[in-house]
Amino acid sequence: MGLLERLEKQKVAQQSDKPESSSAGAGTAVADEYSELKEKLHDQVIEYINAESPGMNFSDKLQEDSLKQTIDNIIGNAGVVLSRADRARVVREVYDDVVGLGPLEPLLQDPDITEIMVNGPYNVYVERRGKIERTSTAFQDADHVMTVINRITSAVGRRIDEASPMVDARLPDGSRVNAIIPPIALTGPTITIRKFSKRPLQVSDLIRFSSVSSKMMNFLEACVRGRLNIIVSGGTGSGKTTLLSVLSAYIPDNERIVTIEDAAELQLQQNHVVTLESRPPNIEGCGQITIRDLVRNALRMRPDRIIVGEVRSGETLDMLQAMNTGHDGSLTTAHANSPRDLLSRLETMVLMSGMEMPVKAIREQIASALDVIVHQARLKDGSRKIVNITEVVGMEGDTITLQDLYVYKPEGLNAMGMQKGSFVSTGIRPGFAHKLSNSGILVRDDWFTN
Repeated sequence: MGLLERLEKQKVAQQSDKPESSSAGAGTAVADEYSELKEKLHDQVIEYINAESPGMNFSDKLQEDSLKQTIDNIIGNAGVVLSRADRARVVREVYDDVVGLGPLEPLLQDPDITEIMVNGPYNVYVERRGKIERTSTAFQDADHVMTVINRITSAVGRRIDEASPMVDARLPDGSRVNAIIPPIALTGPTITIRKFSKRPLQVSDLIRFSSVSSKMMNFLEACVRGRLNIIVSGGTGSGKTTLLSVLSAYIPDNERIVTIEDAAELQLQQNHVVTLESRPPNIEGCGQITIRDLVRNALRMRPDRIIVGEVRSGETLDMLQAMNTGHDGSLTTAHANSPRDLLSRLETMVLMSGMEMPVKAIREQIASALDVIVHQARLKDGSRKIVNITEVVGMEGDTITLQDLYVYKPEGLNAMGMQKGSFVSTGIRPGFAHKLSNSGILVRDDWFTN
């Protein structure tokens, strides 16, 4: 029996209802033997790279295959008896540890996994089809997790240490990464990765997933092409950024687009796109570039469209002013529990800019700048749906008036525990319909009927 086969057998024994102490002890011994083998191989591979191929490009398929063959040769020279399947697995795991993200690589390659959550070295969870589940994946220790975190952050010019124990970063494919380490994280180094699909989602995908109706997407297409200012709201993990990417696909290819994000993750398909990314302060506390700085700078870059990944604080005022001063068709997202709650949050975020403005003046800015609020929610069954498309009508006294154009009406759960419901039009024709028509955008009457 091979080493890995023995390890798997002992794992099964330890997870049974009545584990035997001898099995547990043997399992620990086998696990230690396996870890020792991987550590020895890892050190030899590093020595080989430093001595023979210091400039190796791991994104090159030929060099990747060459390194895997070298690892296989090292295993053979070490005289370790492994089955063919075990040997291939060890080669893959050692390769992932050397040049990839170690135990996370198989999870990153799984298309069904949308989120990866590492709670210390021994507890790794994933979100699969909207549900959270624990995996058998584990790191060797906390230092192993830190190695992976440092590999991620150094690739995008970020840093993480005791002085700066939190960081937002991204993977080469655009997946969003957040890491937080001790002494802030008491359970050990923690990583949260929100994966992005290797193939950007299209409108047809959202309709197929029942996240929206085709009638609603036709209406939103008209809004984007008609240069209305749109904000996507929703809770954490509701799919705001994904929807923003989908909506941006409606922007004509001949327009200059400037995107502004904390960690660049928007997947735009147009050619004329300038991507800006904020920068945290360096170790001396200098050199920080905020979202607000980038929004101000973007106004000088002759943009046809400004897309801000998310407004969180003072940059909200600059974004609203841009929308009010000729930069029509701007798009952004914000956290909120409902369209009405979004307005309250925008007021608060404008006040965070440090400008002393009366509340009525802030509300007038919001009412004048925004045309459409698209509210997305994550339901109990894990599905994401657009639950409101709301028009910002204007001001009545001191209150911003809203009217829903489309809503999602839930109708309970089916036998599989999935949410049932329907997307319905409220029958109201938006006040900006004439603006769309004047821009040459077709506005169909049947969009607003059921």
